[in-house]
Amino acid sequence: MSSDRRALPGDPRVRELVRQARGISRRRFLAGAAGTAGAGALLGACGTAGPTQAGEGDGSGGPLRWANWTVYLDQDEEGTTFPTLAAFEAESGIDVDYSEDIEDNDSFYGKVARQLESGQDIGYDVVTLTDWMTARWIRQEYVAELDRSRIPNAANILPNLDGVDFDDGRRFSLTWQSGFAGIAWDKEAIPDGLRSVSDLWDPRYKGRVEVLTEMRDTIGLIMLQNGMDPAADWTTDDWFDALDVVQRHLDDGQIRQVRGNSYLQDLASGDVVACFAWSGDITSLNYEYGDRFAFAIPEAGGMLWSDNLMVPKASRNKAEAEDLFDYYYRPEVAAEVAAWVNYITPVQGAQEAMARTDPELAENPLIFPTEEILSQVHVFRTLTPAEEERYNGQFLAAIGA
Repeated sequence: MSSDRRALPGDPRVRELVRQARGISRRRFLAGAAGTAGAGALLGACGTAGPTQAGEGDGSGGPLRWANWTVYLDQDEEGTTFPTLAAFEAESGIDVDYSEDIEDNDSFYGKVARQLESGQDIGYDVVTLTDWMTARWIRQEYVAELDRSRIPNAANILPNLDGVDFDDGRRFSLTWQSGFAGIAWDKEAIPDGLRSVSDLWDPRYKGRVEVLTEMRDTIGLIMLQNGMDPAADWTTDDWFDALDVVQRHLDDGQIRQVRGNSYLQDLASGDVVACFAWSGDITSLNYEYGDRFAFAIPEAGGMLWSDNLMVPKASRNKAEAEDLFDYYYRPEVAAEVAAWVNYITPVQGAQEAMARTDPELAENPLIFPTEEILSQVHVFRTLTPAEEERYNGQFLAAIGA
């Protein structure tokens, strides 16, 4: 996002977030890219077509198989290889099959739940899932306990991420990246910009709006618009007030679809002009489309989330996974990843490492947010197992998932 981005009206904090996000395309400096890649390469690049079977390849457990989200690891200029991952393979001698197989938490869980329940290998040795789904896997004992002696760099995790309620002391998981959920739009179609969630319901955008399949992000953003803090002790009525907004706009055709990572393709194609979005995704999309898209935290507030690295219990490559985790918690490696994905890095020392090569990017608030920006975002409160089953089920039923 360039410094000449169109100024947004309304809340000066929203304008400030966007204004400070200049220089984001400089991620190419750290990622080693010098040009632009095709849209198809960026939106669909992956190391493999999917997971391999356990035991295939070199070594007793075969290659290390890592499932991640789209555009969530540094890529080369062609969008076909991952420089930090290639460096890890060369240094460690460990082969990695990297796949962008996570569209959203629920669909991924549905794909592997039966194997998890029966204690079978799920086809992945590393998975990257959001806090609430990470909590479910830990609670259901689907995750291997980490040998922290093999991950000394885990000591670099930011203090506020080390003592999370679902994994105090980080025995089973480590944060991969954190980020914001907010609103995004096509600046060519909406030159005056958006300020609030309510702006997405403008009849001019009917059939060209999407919200996210991640319940906590979509419902959380609507709760905030309704004046309710999703981190607080809200009621069932508050929940249904937010869900009713989704249902109403699905029924009247305002919302085109409820999407996971695929919303990026719909923005790029022009089928969607306004949506709920994840901050780093829009940065990556702008890398291909010349700053065509904008992202902002709505006036009423945005959502803050984290994704986590975990090793499924039946993995045959746990030690190799721990080596991978240790590598990505080196500050200089974390800085290189963050410079490309433009999400919040969880690694202490990464900002200093980035400042040595790109001082301007080290001040990017989407990677290293200020206290002012953090005051505008909220973490959806932890649900009890019964609440999670009820509310998640109701949301999935409403969106037809």
